[in-house]
Amino acid sequence: MNRFTYLTSGLAVKAISRLSKARVFIHGEKNVPKGSIIFAINHFTRIETGLMPLYIYRLTGVPVWSLADYELFKGSLGVYLDKVGAVSTKNPDRDMIIVKSLLTGEANWIIFPEGRMVKSKKIFKEGRFMVGSPRGGHPPHSGAASLALRTEFYRQRLLSLHEKCPDEAQRLLSLFKLDSVESVSRKGTYIVPVNLTYYPIRARENIINTLAENLVEEMPERITEEIMLEGSMLLSGVDIDIRFGSPIKLDKFTDHPAIEQDISATCEINFDDPLPSIQTMRKVALDIMQTYMSDIYSMTTVNHDHLFASVLKLMPFKKISKSDLRRRVFLAATHNLDRKRVYHHTSLDADQVHLLTDDRYNKFKEFITIALEKGIVAEEDGTLLKDASKFSAGSDFHRVRLDNPISVMANELEPLTLLQRKIRRLAWLPESRVRRMTVNCLLAKAAFDFEEDYKTFYIEGESKEKDVGQPLLLRGASEETGVVLVHGYMAAPPEVRKLADYLAHRGLWVYCPRLKGHGTSPDDLATRTYKDWVESVDLGYGIISNICKHVVVGGFSTGAALALDLAARVREVKGVFAVCPPMRLQDFAARFAPAVDTWNRLMGAVHLDGARKVFVENIPENPHINYSRNPISGVKEIEALMDTLEPKLPTVKVPAIVAQSFKDPVVNYKGSARIFELLGSENKQYHLFNFDRHGILSGEGTYRVHEAIWNFIKYL
Repeated sequence: MNRFTYLTSGLAVKAISRLSKARVFIHGEKNVPKGSIIFAINHFTRIETGLMPLYIYRLTGVPVWSLADYELFKGSLGVYLDKVGAVSTKNPDRDMIIVKSLLTGEANWIIFPEGRMVKSKKIFKEGRFMVGSPRGGHPPHSGAASLALRTEFYRQRLLSLHEKCPDEAQRLLSLFKLDSVESVSRKGTYIVPVNLTYYPIRARENIINTLAENLVEEMPERITEEIMLEGSMLLSGVDIDIRFGSPIKLDKFTDHPAIEQDISATCEINFDDPLPSIQTMRKVALDIMQTYMSDIYSMTTVNHDHLFASVLKLMPFKKISKSDLRRRVFLAATHNLDRKRVYHHTSLDADQVHLLTDDRYNKFKEFITIALEKGIVAEEDGTLLKDASKFSAGSDFHRVRLDNPISVMANELEPLTLLQRKIRRLAWLPESRVRRMTVNCLLAKAAFDFEEDYKTFYIEGESKEKDVGQPLLLRGASEETGVVLVHGYMAAPPEVRKLADYLAHRGLWVYCPRLKGHGTSPDDLATRTYKDWVESVDLGYGIISNICKHVVVGGFSTGAALALDLAARVREVKGVFAVCPPMRLQDFAARFAPAVDTWNRLMGAVHLDGARKVFVENIPENPHINYSRNPISGVKEIEALMDTLEPKLPTVKVPAIVAQSFKDPVVNYKGSARIFELLGSENKQYHLFNFDRHGILSGEGTYRVHEAIWNFIKYL
């Protein structure tokens, strides 16, 4: 190997990576041991062949060589590959070169146990690893195991014969062209399983394949496919999760009596001589291969595409509602994904309730767009019609990633047998059961989150009784209509309890979510953003929408703004009511909050935390519910919420009612009137009540507000 060429090729890969929008995440670096290593890596794209040597070299500081298809060793490309340490698969000295470099530790190796790219990701069949290929399926190669085992065999043989039989040791050194036994590394031989998972997998026209088509006449379809897919992944952005598994140390596999006898034998044993222990070594190599194959694919980084594709594939129904598919994937992502046993993409770390509401991260939209484009499903009156044959029909090996990417996504998850069983059970459940499971999952999450937050932020003498902060669900007489009713800033569900009871007595289901940071202590609220509150409201919508046919959303004060936000994002909302929604805040704390916030950040930057002002005093209307300290950061979050809400208001098209107190000391009635004007609803009402308080959902005259809201809902 030409070391200069090797290092400069690494610089070239670095230069290309800077142009790419790919994001590479390395996991398990500590699993890479000191020693002679064969990295057994799954092979899906040509990206691995350029990417992995660079990253492995960064981790180990040792050059990384690899096997390359013999067809590539032609002309100047062959000369280049030879200089950077690639060895042809048909080189007669291939095994000798690999074993020698591992014996000395001069290089580590990359071997793809599948033998070639597995574009279909079909690697598992009937509970066994079986590699799909144009020529049919075949078991994974055990070459990595055999070479590692042979390396450890000769390492131990050379070291043991050095004193016991120096002549045979010297002959072996000459065979491997080694100067002395000191050049043999004592650190041992390892196989490190490695998994690469790409997300998302999208094939589109891109500048790379456009250039290639203009520069190369009659470009093979195989190359066109690879450039379209891999060029898109690099240029449009793909997450590449690289996971290094636990190392497999080879010395423990040589302690079999038959192998130990051959290691210590003083007779001549040449490199390719048949050994008495050869059958034992072959069996051991197969066992090692099964181990690293299982390790490689157990490290697959599960993502949303995997879950959507697998659930869709395993559902036994031809007609599938979009909301039902999203519910099942929500449950798979939150309820069935064992995070202790299954590695997952970072996007699955967050709350998955967006799958039940507005799909604001486009996880469902992007998946279903591809499924429709490729004919996996068709759409008829808002219902998906699945073509099950697309998951079983064979595709051209070199076009499967273009023609049937959904099948490729589902295939990648097949080796995760425990997860597969869970997804299969989930996919076969009746829709009514899935709805109940979704409701129970969300209710359990809301209760758990409150318990954890209360325990974490409880302040003796300041936190209210626990029942003040608990979310509230009131049963209705029928499952026709339900209401998500949202409390205001620094409050809790009891703030809207009287309206909730009023609506429940009229037959409606009502759920009052606890906004994150509320019902615990002001210190909790100081850590939250308005996006946390949005998640809380979305959870409430997820509960009621899976109980009732129609959902109306409403709220008080900041809760009203959050209700309007939900109505702007989720088209299935039947109607929205907003009681005293803030557009402008009247109180003194709101006016100086931006200045105080700037001061706090400045003091934090110079490490004068004692000079920061985090809270201002609050004189609450409902002391048994509200906080008596108002975090400055919270007021800033209300302003941020309103800033994002204002441009959304014209997109609210459902029937709406705005109720406001004329003498409200907190929310300017002109602001709520402005909200009303901006609403895009054709059917909308504005009610101005002559109360001299902010909290108009309780207290004297409250029944008038309740009646106005009920009359609005009952005619929807």
